[in-house]
Amino acid sequence: MRAAIQHQTGQDKLEVVDDIEAVGFGPGKVRIRVRATGLCHSDLSAMSGVLPQPAPFVPGHEGAGEVLEVGDGVDGLSAGDRVLMCWLPACGTCPSCKRGQTHLCLAGFMNAGTPNFRRPGADPSDVFGFAGTGTFAEEVVVAANCAVPIPDDVPYEIAALIGCGVTTGLGAALNTARVEPGSSVAVIGCGGVGISAVQGARVCGAASIVAVDPVETRREAALRFGATEAVAPEALADAAQRITAGEGFDYVFEVVGKSATARTAYEATRRGGTLCVVGAGAMDDHFQVNMFELFFDEKRILPSLYGGGDVLRSYERAIALWRAGRIDLAGLITHRVRLAEINEALEQMRTGAALRTCIEM
Repeated sequence: MRAAIQHQTGQDKLEVVDDIEAVGFGPGKVRIRVRATGLCHSDLSAMSGVLPQPAPFVPGHEGAGEVLEVGDGVDGLSAGDRVLMCWLPACGTCPSCKRGQTHLCLAGFMNAGTPNFRRPGADPSDVFGFAGTGTFAEEVVVAANCAVPIPDDVPYEIAALIGCGVTTGLGAALNTARVEPGSSVAVIGCGGVGISAVQGARVCGAASIVAVDPVETRREAALRFGATEAVAPEALADAAQRITAGEGFDYVFEVVGKSATARTAYEATRRGGTLCVVGAGAMDDHFQVNMFELFFDEKRILPSLYGGGDVLRSYERAIALWRAGRIDLAGLITHRVRLAEINEALEQMRTGAALRTCIEM
């Protein structure tokens, strides 16, 4: 089958091959035919080495498709079922799961250390799947709890987005920050996840939502999705002065994953307000605050992993909001490509030309 492979960490292009096999099928596993997958910025971060990922690997973790077969012991799934892929499934038995913090379950991360694919031949080699999935492939084998059934009225491309970016952005506003009606919000970084955070803040009833991004087309897009104003990064301080009388925003979402923008977000947050860190950054990039300001300003710093809540409930909520017309998911897809065009899609994301690219398999 076909898949796009990153051979070494740091390479900026993928090789599309047609001689790869999905491996690991057996008890407790399902084989899925991928129908659509989104290109998320985390895929770029894994390729560059910002996020740790063994190589060679198949990127992609935001996917949906059709179950081809199920292994022994799998209940609730059958061949032909339509599913989205959860890259961070909950085991249900660890301390985090028992506390109700299923998004902090480490079982899913363990999947990333097991090869999902294999290239046969005279010198066969194992190939990993990013985040334990690897959706830039025509087929994947994953644990059964990674496959979440979706209703028939949800298109594959919409389900794929819900599998990561939409859940992450919406959840940051609804679950982690819990934006209050009538509040002021700034969102720094307006790709697919940032735009989803904008939509989440709108659903919560925020009175003002300022979208911040250096790319003009993304700023324009943010206005269509519910931002009340969109500014370049250098204009954020002026917006804070005009909108909050210089006090700072009630909530600021950092959706870039860099300490510099996190510091900017901290400074744009009012005393007693909330900084919500959504972007996935590097292990050697350190965010610093001094002990006096930490004590004196009493700003809450809240990281948000995968939307900060039960992901299955978050999936259901996203579908309900989409059906009700409260959020726009189809509009997030600005580009559609085939797998052979994956490197063009990567460049579109690097330059900011795309919010979300759907790779149709």
